[in-house]
Amino acid sequence: MTDARTLKGKTLFITGASRGIGKAIALRAARDGANVVIAAKTSKPHPKLPGTIFSAAEEVEAAGGKALPILCDIRDDVQVAEAVARTVETFGGIDILVNNASAISLTGTLDTPLKRWDLMMGVNGRGTFACSQACLPHLLKAENPHILTLSPPLNLNPRWFQHHTAYTIAKYAMSLCTLGMSAEFRGKVAVNSLWPRTIIGTAAVAMLKGAAEFDNCRKPEILADAAHVILTRDAGTCTGHFFIDDEVLAEEGVTDLKPYAVKPGAPLAPDIFLD
Repeated sequence: MTDARTLKGKTLFITGASRGIGKAIALRAARDGANVVIAAKTSKPHPKLPGTIFSAAEEVEAAGGKALPILCDIRDDVQVAEAVARTVETFGGIDILVNNASAISLTGTLDTPLKRWDLMMGVNGRGTFACSQACLPHLLKAENPHILTLSPPLNLNPRWFQHHTAYTIAKYAMSLCTLGMSAEFRGKVAVNSLWPRTIIGTAAVAMLKGAAEFDNCRKPEILADAAHVILTRDAGTCTGHFFIDDEVLAEEGVTDLKPYAVKPGAPLAPDIFLD
């Protein structure tokens, strides 16, 4: 995509940016010359999931940005506060928070251990709130500040809950942060959510669903490009939205989405929260 709007010189605090969607958003910002904080838990290689905060930082630097890798479990408010303080000390402030980190378990009620419930609520709901709370004092001082959360539109139809009640509640907790904070900080900080039309092909999805279904996904870059559009819009008027990636791109005149397909021509698997 070509766009006169840019994130050059902006400082982005991105959770879960060591791989997948978070890293794609980081690299898109880096191409503009942004400062990118990679706040994630992976400092050593995972046996099944590639990428660490350090390897992601190297990619950000190679793409033209400045990187700050920070080992951070967003369930721990002390670690979050320290990560935000290091960010401000290094880059002088924070312009954008991307709440990307998320835990998933597509299990029914009887198959969801409470330990897994606690993990999802701790990362998704509490983590999003904690990072937003910690970044907001700095966002309120920034020019054109944004919070963007990777979470689905709110819909209380039981069909979105029945197969994985715990996970839906945890993801909707992130969306409720968008709903509330967008009203609370309207005119001061833009607060929005972004969600994909289709399942996105990441290493985590490949591990969960297998290689066959991976072919029916789009690449994380579609969300990265959509996020870039949102984050370069006027924070004073662009807030309180639950954006869908292809709709954001269509608004910018991008309607050929074939380059985003993992396997061109393969049927696309719709996301679990959308028709």
